[in-house]
Amino acid sequence: MKNYKLFIVTIFLISIASFGQNGPLREHFKEKKEKIKALKVAFITTELNLTPDEAAKFWPLFNAFEDRQQEIKKQKLKAYLERTDGSSIDNLSEKEAATLLTQMESTEDELFQLKKKFVSNLKGILPSTKILKLKKAEEQFSKKLLQQYRDKKIGG
Repeated sequence: MKNYKLFIVTIFLISIASFGQNGPLREHFKEKKEKIKALKVAFITTELNLTPDEAAKFWPLFNAFEDRQQEIKKQKLKAYLERTDGSSIDNLSEKEAATLLTQMESTEDELFQLKKKFVSNLKGILPSTKILKLKKAEEQFSKKLLQQYRDKKIGG
């Protein structure tokens, strides 16, 4: 679970960094992001074995959830980076650190509430077993992606 969170933060940081880049590097990251998204869609589709009716209702909901989740993370990370302003956390006053921690907790709660609403909406579309399979499929996909990244990094 620790590696999963680290992976998500890393991917998120790379995504944020790519927004500030111009030219070929930005396009490269955009292409990679789209490729990963397509692979994730294919993986989830296979794992959930959605009916055409389920898929028609599921994907718009899932995509909106993913977009909102990324938006929250991007907005909050940007605020976090601006607060630390390139300085070390050790240079923050106790009051600044407490404020930052409160903001981080608020972000986590906002993401939790978003996930809770998403699952609630899914209950009207998918059977509970498929909702559980979705959670498992997302975790498996992240592990698979992380392993491929590690293999590529180690292998050359």
